[in-house]
Amino acid sequence: MGDFNLALVIVAVVVCIIVFLFNVYLLINYQHPDDVNQAYFPKFVVVLGLSVAAISILMLPADVANRQACRHAVYNGACSLTLPMKTLWLVIYIVDAVLVFFVIPFAMFYYEGDQDKSIGKRIRSALCWVVTTAIVIALILGILYGVVGKVDFSVRHLSSSTASFPGSWGGFTSSQQCIGGSGVHQCSAYSASPSSERTWTMRATFPEYVVALATIVGSVLFSIFGGVGIACLPLGLIFSFIRRPKAVITRSQYIKEATELGKKAKELKKAAQSLHQEERSGSKGRKFRKNVKEVEKELFQLEEDVNLLEEMYPQGEKAETSWALTVIGYLAKLVLGILGLIVSIAWVAHIIIYLLIDPPISPFLNVVFIKLDDVWGLLGTAAFAFFCFYLLLAVIAGAMMVGLRLVFVTIHPMKWGGTLMNSFLFNVGLILLSSISVIQFCSTAFAYYAQATAAQEIFGHTLESLRGIKYLYKYNVFQIAFVAFAGLTFVYYAAFGWRRKKPSGRFQLST
Repeated sequence: MGDFNLALVIVAVVVCIIVFLFNVYLLINYQHPDDVNQAYFPKFVVVLGLSVAAISILMLPADVANRQACRHAVYNGACSLTLPMKTLWLVIYIVDAVLVFFVIPFAMFYYEGDQDKSIGKRIRSALCWVVTTAIVIALILGILYGVVGKVDFSVRHLSSSTASFPGSWGGFTSSQQCIGGSGVHQCSAYSASPSSERTWTMRATFPEYVVALATIVGSVLFSIFGGVGIACLPLGLIFSFIRRPKAVITRSQYIKEATELGKKAKELKKAAQSLHQEERSGSKGRKFRKNVKEVEKELFQLEEDVNLLEEMYPQGEKAETSWALTVIGYLAKLVLGILGLIVSIAWVAHIIIYLLIDPPISPFLNVVFIKLDDVWGLLGTAAFAFFCFYLLLAVIAGAMMVGLRLVFVTIHPMKWGGTLMNSFLFNVGLILLSSISVIQFCSTAFAYYAQATAAQEIFGHTLESLRGIKYLYKYNVFQIAFVAFAGLTFVYYAAFGWRRKKPSGRFQLST
């Protein structure tokens, strides 16, 4: 067991280093040129937030592997010699909550502050907003914890008769396993009446309660974004292949389209200059904010149109190579979309079979992971980690689709080599908030595979028994909403996803 624990610690350290380096790589390649060699504090928060989100997802497979380290131990207390996963879970999620509700808002307020002000004034302004938010959140948490911060466990009172110590054990057989009169073939735990059920109440620890409330907030987003994303992530890739440019356009067509885009770019520049003048004059009302969002949306659409035009008419000495790479890219989207569709169908089927139907028809994916572990020790754990990560990717894809289509939340699009730090911070906050719910959802969906783990103790017992919250999980509210949004998104894509996008704004490619 000692060798297994040492190997697990080494793997955990190596994975953390790889995650950190990969997040630094993402930051360097996604950052906007205006943020190069500056905005170091927001960059530190971005790398830290992405690392915490990735590590929190990987901790559930690590928790399963940690449980296996003492599964075959022959002495009591063997599991106390493994990694302290429960403490690590609470630490990672307290850090998660602090980043989402305090550090990231501070970094955003500081980054978006008036550049004409001194650094001290920008820090004071950001602190003012964050402290106010912290006081409000602390009051809400304190009141809720004091009033309803208790756990109600359903227990059953059992009693049994006594018997003299037998001289022989011949009276106990496969049909008579318990103490009792003739004809009694079940133990007291099975023969107890329903009226013996009682409620055992105890107060939850404050860290567990903070994690629970953060999970509820994230679960609302997860039900919407995850349900939409589980369908739009693979279908979006497939229909992107269907709507791909079939051939290279002529030079005359390219000149016509490029001229039209140039005119639209000039219009957009004038609109941006006008808004800048309004900002300097102190006009920052509701109409101003609405116009700013509209210009940002049109700028994003214009950039997409430019990229599409460059795909349809590659230039330079390697034009043929560029077009070949474009074709290969769309073929890769088709392959990834088909594979993703299989994973999405497996996820939805597992939720229906294992979570929504009572009693479950089959453990389904739980059995698949266990059999993969029998083939090779870490194969099932790797597949388990993949399904958890896929769910997080689905949440991100759903957030982008819902935000851009319904425009009820400001979405900061991520772009390679053109992402400002406020967009980075916004998306990192969304990923962190959703990662809590992804872990809770995975620990519930794969309860058979992840049984006896620290995560199941926190999310499977304490969270689902908290007073006032347990009914959301008792009646599978979030799972039902997830499946419903997935079905609606599938119907939407089946009806409209195959069509080529039509112009929706002023700044579009001409038809």
